[in-house]
Amino acid sequence: MSDLKERVSQALEEVRPSLQADGGDIRFVEITDENIVKVELQGACNGCPMAQMTLKQGVENYLKKVVPEISSVENI
Repeated sequence: MSDLKERVSQALEEVRPSLQADGGDIRFVEITDENIVKVELQGACNGCPMAQMTLKQGVENYLKKVVPEISSVENI
């Protein structure tokens, strides 16, 4: 596994408890060549009206902070 992939996986593990506390979860899918992280929101997060805000303001902001190479995070 590449260093970038490992750092993204670790960062997602760090945000996972917050999502799980609300009945949701997140699954890492891939990193594109443009450094876009693709994830799948699961559980209560899947279909939640606040999911996009959680993804962008929570998950994406945190990932960009700890893995600055990331350009964005998208739910598939």
